[in-house]
Order: sequence, then C-alpha cells, then structure tokens
Amino acid sequence: MWLSFSVVLIALAFPGLARGKVVGKGDAGFAECDGFFYQRAPPEGLALEEQGQVKICQKYNREPRFATLYSTRDKLPLYSAFRYTEEAAPSGEERWLVEPQIDDPENGLEGMMPEAEITGSVDNLGTNQALTADYVDSGYERGQLNPSSLHKDDTQIATYTLTNAVPMTPPLQEIWHWEIEALVSRGLAPHCENGKGLYLVSGVVPSSLRVKDKVAVPESLWLAACCDDGSKAWSVGFIKQVAAGNRLEDLTVEALEKKLPAGAQLFKNNCGQDRHDPKKLEEVLHSVKEIEADIPVQQAEKSATCDKTSTAKEESGFLKKLFYFIVTPIFKLLKFVFYLVGQIVKYIVHFLWHVIQMIVKGVFTFIKGIATALLNIFIDLARVAVNILNGIAKNIYNVLMITYRILSVPVNLLLDIVSFPFYTLGAIPAVLQDIASGVGGLCLLVIDAITNTVTNLNNVVSYLARKFLPKISSSA
Repeated sequence: MWLSFSVVLIALAFPGLARGKVVGKGDAGFAECDGFFYQRAPPEGLALEEQGQVKICQKYNREPRFATLYSTRDKLPLYSAFRYTEEAAPSGEERWLVEPQIDDPENGLEGMMPEAEITGSVDNLGTNQALTADYVDSGYERGQLNPSSLHKDDTQIATYTLTNAVPMTPPLQEIWHWEIEALVSRGLAPHCENGKGLYLVSGVVPSSLRVKDKVAVPESLWLAACCDDGSKAWSVGFIKQVAAGNRLEDLTVEALEKKLPAGAQLFKNNCGQDRHDPKKLEEVLHSVKEIEADIPVQQAEKSATCDKTSTAKEESGFLKKLFYFIVTPIFKLLKFVFYLVGQIVKYIVHFLWHVIQMIVKGVFTFIKGIATALLNIFIDLARVAVNILNGIAKNIYNVLMITYRILSVPVNLLLDIVSFPFYTLGAIPAVLQDIASGVGGLCLLVIDAITNTVTNLNNVVSYLARKFLPKISSSA
C-alpha cells in the first residue's frame, strides 16, 4: 500500500513519467504516436467529435507504444493502431490502468495510472471511461484490441489499459486473441520483412447492447493490415460478427471500409495502391487460409477449457464475495487514510515550496538592489571623472588660445615691417604710371589750349574779315 501511495506522489511530482497522453483536440494527429500509422496518417472518417471521442498516444516509460481512438460515449476504444514487435507469452501479471485526464482534465496527471491508486483523487472517475467494476460479475472479460501476445517487455505491459479493452465473453476473448496472434505472427509478418513494414489497425463497431448500462458491447471486431517495403505493397482486412459467433472473415481493405461508418479510409492512398503486388497478396492469403483452417480446432479446445474454468470459478465465487465483503471496507478506510496523508504531505510540500520561492525571491531582490546601487555609484564616479577631464581640457584650450593671441600681435607687426619695402617697391611702377599719365594729360591740355586759341583767333580774324572787307570792295 505504501508503494502505491509512493507511486501516486511520484506521478504528481513528475508528470513526465506518465505512460500515456490524451492528445489535444486541436492537434491533427496523435502527437508522438503518428509513427504507428501508415505514412503517419490516421484513418479518416472514424473520428467524430459529436460522439465524444478522444485521441490517446499510449506511452510507457516515456516511449510511444501504440495509438488509440477512444469513445467516451460508448466507453470503449474504436480502434488501436500498432506495429508488430515480437511475439511473446504474457507475463502473467495483469495490472490494468485507466486514463485520469479523460474524466478530470485538470487533475495534473498526464498519463495512465493504476485505477486503485487514483480512486478518490480524480474527480468523476469513470464518467467518460470504463472501470474494472464495469466488468466484475458481468459475464464479460476485458478483451484487448491490441493483443499483448504480439509484443514483449514494456510494449506488452502498455497494452493492459482499459482504454485498449472492449467487452468480450470469455470464449470470444480467447479465440479472438488466438486468431489475431496467429494471423499476424504466422500469416502477415513473415511476408513483410518480419513485420518491419507492417502497419496494423484493429477496431470495433459498437452495438446498442450495454454492459451494466454503460460499456457498449461490440457488434463486430475487425483488423486491417498494410505492408509497404518501399518497392511493393499489399493490404488485407478481417472482420468477425460477434453476435453470430462467426469465424474471422478475410476480405479486401476496401470491402472492410464499406462495413464501417460511411467515408472511412483506413490507410492513406489505400496503402500505396499503385504499387500493390497481386502475387505477394496471393501468398499472404494462402497463409491466411491455412491458419483459418486451424481455427475451428483451436476454438473447440478453448471452449472446453473455458467450461472447466467457469465451473471452478462458480465454486470459489462465494468465498471471493465473502472475502471482498470483509476486506473491502478496511481497504477503503486504509485508502482514505493514505489519501488524506498524501493530501497533507502535498499541501506541506506546496507550502514549503512557496516559502522557499519567497526566500529565493527576497534574496534575489536584495542582491539586485545592492548590485543596482553599486552600479549607480560607478556610473556617478565615471560621470564626475568625465566632467573633470572636460573642465581641464577646456582650461587648457583657453590658455592656448590666449597664448596664441598674445604671440600673434608682434608676429603680425614684424610681418608688416618686413613686407613694407616690398609693398613700397611694388607701388613705384604704379606711381610712375600715374605721373606719366599726369604729364601726358598736361601736354594734351596745353595742346588743346593752343589749338583752341588758334581756332578762336582764326574765327575772330574770319569774322572781322567778313565784317569789314565787303564794305571796302563796295566803296571802290
């Protein structure tokens, strides 16, 4: 019991150790479990939101093992997609698990857990999924869609989950598991690189019959196989009508899809239809027919074994009921005590964690304040140093400018004195030119004066001559 309690605490503290994952509605596929589908494409036409379906990536020890589409309305898996690993005998230990998040998405448990260890800690447990109590004294067993006998080690353990189980009568369960195991291991895998390129999908068609008015009983069981080695491909389907007790019937995948909900397509591109090899498919069907011929004998042997087992069960049934009547109240009381202790420990851990966070936050704030103050001091010192250097530079500049101005006065005077002769000599030609221009102008003025004088005298003489000479000639 303490071990179970410890497992719950570990699961609460480390959700990454969970063995399954409910995929969000917004995700197109099955997250890490897409590799179990041919070309990573889940079947189409089977996932209907109005029927309350959830996608589960079944994981164990952090590794994906197979994928399941689960109906919360019928409380059974509609199909499970898986790969053939290696045939192995069951370990003998059946530790059935449930998926807490299907009933209580806010519980924080991100994967499957043993039902006995989470009862009381998960709200509405069993509202959307089947529980062990739904099968007790019902005449039905938990039949696996993905049989454990097709796997080994951790993958085999992962198949023991109620999200992989459907109600089957004991004879049906025995013959179904034998049929699937024989067909896959002896009829299909040997013709597909021993299962390396083999993709398998097994499912049910629910009926209106309910176990304890809760879990739907399958109307039919089916299996679809797709093999693609990269160069050639083939596919085959199987179906069993449960009510009629019929044998497993082999048929094409296309014919199988017509017996499922309208629009169903189990494999993308019909399992590489353009590369189908009829000869290879004929070999597969020949092996299947040989296995199907052995089924009636096996079925008779299983039925006889089941009859003997049922008689023994009836004899021990009263003792079991008496034992459960006495032990169950004690067990429930102990479970409640452990749950209460677990909750107390949980709250104490949360409280201590909160205190530690506050202390760490306070220390961080204190260190941050000291660091900020020291940084501001260094910044202010740097500013003061820069201002001092700037003042010194300005003073040096002013002194240099004054010195320059003082020294520039005699230098300019000396330059003027030295340049005076050159300015004087340079002015002589201009002066001589001006003197020559003045003398020339004077000469021109004298000439103009003489010319004007002569002209004027000539004009006077001419005038006098005109004035007096006519008179002299007329008087003669």
